[in-house]
Amino acid sequence: MRPQGSQAELERRRHRAIGLLQQGHQPVDVARVVGVDRRSVRRWKAAFREKGEAGIKARPTLGRPVKLNLRRRERLVRLLLRGAKEAGFPTDLWTCARVAALIERRFRVSYHVDHIGRLLRVLGFSPQKPQRRALERNEEEIQRWIKEEWPQLKKKPIV
Repeated sequence: MRPQGSQAELERRRHRAIGLLQQGHQPVDVARVVGVDRRSVRRWKAAFREKGEAGIKARPTLGRPVKLNLRRRERLVRLLLRGAKEAGFPTDLWTCARVAALIERRFRVSYHVDHIGRLLRVLGFSPQKPQRRALERNEEEIQRWIKEEWPQLKKKPIV
């Protein structure tokens, strides 16, 4: 599994580890300082000994490139936080289909609806189920009833 961090960050970590090894530190101590497993340090040391700088150079990430770069993702988060009504939908409920439509409309990038949930999770959102409430609901009347009438109906007094 590829470690977290950009290519530059991974290379900096490896260069720091090699520098510490060249200063005479033990791989176990270097691993603790750099924050990796000791076997990684030993692997980097062997690769550096065999190939030099090329041995510890970070390889490009595998897989399909992202469709929305960091700037566009930040813009998407701002659009989502404004609400679905602001984005032109009839209610303020975000669904995966609506988010996919928003991305298509604003960024001209198409995502499959099934992937939107994963994208939203990466952006820090979690699935929420809206509470169903009647449009005619009167909050003040409900609070009054709870304070005045409910205690009279309840068998045991509220402590």
